[in-house]
Order: sequence, then structure tokens, then C-alpha cells
Amino acid sequence: MKYPKFLKKGDTIGLIAPAGPLRNIKIEEIKYELNRLGYQVKIGKSCYLSYKGYLSGKDKDRALDLERMFLDKDVDAIICVRGGYGCARILDLIDFTIIRDNPKIFIGFSDVTALHIAINQLSNLATYHGIMAASIKKWDNFTHNSLIKALNFKEELIIENPYNEKLFSLYGGCCEGIITGGNLSVIVSTLGTKYEIDAKNKILFIEEIGEYTYKVDRMLNHMQMAGKFNDCKGIIFGEFTNCKKAFENDEGILNILKEIAIKNKKPTIYNLKSGHCMPMVTIPLNMNCYLNCYENEIKIIKSIN
Repeated sequence: MKYPKFLKKGDTIGLIAPAGPLRNIKIEEIKYELNRLGYQVKIGKSCYLSYKGYLSGKDKDRALDLERMFLDKDVDAIICVRGGYGCARILDLIDFTIIRDNPKIFIGFSDVTALHIAINQLSNLATYHGIMAASIKKWDNFTHNSLIKALNFKEELIIENPYNEKLFSLYGGCCEGIITGGNLSVIVSTLGTKYEIDAKNKILFIEEIGEYTYKVDRMLNHMQMAGKFNDCKGIIFGEFTNCKKAFENDEGILNILKEIAIKNKKPTIYNLKSGHCMPMVTIPLNMNCYLNCYENEIKIIKSIN
């Protein structure tokens, strides 16, 4: 397991757009805000591109931009500017040995889930399910502090929700394993491919946005049939933003999540504020996680190499 170096003031953050193009904010505004927080900034070419209306440049350009940032010795951390769609399209174009041999902080969520899974499994690098740069003007103190704590903890990190937001147990028990996951739609899209998420003896983290209840049910059932809930040791359900009832007698998202927890008899926690929400919790991925569903505690532990 490779852990990236800590991030400190004065370090250089590289910005890339591996999925969709920037909207509603200019890259220079993002650079200004990061400078104001005390960081140097290097902007990737993909941040200036747009292709097909929903991609920030052609696939080869986005893949090369990612590789260049990992190869650049002056760059200490890489933050994706936004998600959207497109990360899965570049997986076959990335040389994952470059990432393995040049480990550094990599941050993003949503569509970036495809990159997290591939980097975690093929480059053996810990990455961070965290806030993206395009929303920087909306970052609050909790969100920024959660990111910095996740990047810079030495041995143990207690994953904490914002004040007045409780974690709830959907099935009791304790377990320990490497944490993996991210956006449900993207996780499901990896199934049956060479980038399929490996859930064996791991703790699955899952979040989603903008899907009707029955569509969330369908995707979770797909994971169930693929054996992912049977393989895993425990489950953490994050934010399910704007996941609405489609029918009058629809029992809602929580009912589906409870069903998954009880059916699989795995320690399960719900309502971790990580995903498409603000404030947002940053979660280190591909690190050891201890899940206590009696005390509703999530702890990340760095292994001693």
C-alpha cells in the first residue's frame, strides 16, 4: 500500500478535468481561491477544453493530462475540477505504472469513482473521495477542514459528520477491512469489466444523486447479484442526494438500504455526509477501515509498513 505525502501550505496543486468541462466558474477563479488558501496551482490542459458538449476534451487528451500531473515533480496533489461523465472512457488509455511509481494525493468524487477504483486496484495507491475544485467558492469550514484532516492524519482518523448530523446503524456488528467505493452508478458500470470493483473482505462505501428509488433498487440489486455484498465485510451508505420517490406508495431510499443490510447481515452505517452534499466529509480510500455499528464509529487506520 502506498500513501501519498501530506499537503502543506505552499505546496502545488494540479488541476485536471478528467470528465466533464467546467461550467459556471472559470479556471482562473479556482486558481485564485486556491492561491488564497495558501497553495500554488498548476492548471492542466484539460481544464480549458470541451468536446461533444459533455467531455472536457478528447479521451487521449484527458488521459495524458492525468499522466502528466502524476509525472510532474513540482505537483504535490491533484484535484479534479468536477465530475459529470467521462472518467471510464479514459481507463484503457492510462498507464497505471506511472501513477504507481509517482504516488501523490488524488482527490475527487462522483464520476471520478472510476479513477479511484482503477488507481486503488492497479496502482495500489490510497486516494481521497473528497470535494472537487469547481465548488471551491461554496466550501465551508467543515468541508475544508475534513479534507485537510483526511490528507494529513498520521495514524488514525475518526470520520466525523457535520454537527447535528448523526450516523445511524442499519445492522449491528463490527468489522475491519480496506475501504473502497464511491458513486453507485459508476460502481455498477465497472461490473463485468477488467476494472470491476473488488469488494472481497472490504468495506463498501456507496453514495448517489438524482435517481428514483426503483433505480437505486435496481443498481443495488445488480451489485447483490454480482456478489459484492456477499464479498464485503461491511457497508457505509453516504448521501443519496435528490433520490426521490417515483410512486405514491414508494417506501423510499432508506427502506431499500435497510433491506440490503438485513439481507446480507453485514455491519452497516447510514447517513455519512459524503457525496453530492455540502458540507461534505472527505474519505480516504484504499486504507484500512474499522467500522463499529454499535457505537456508530468509522475509523481509518494507516498500516505500518
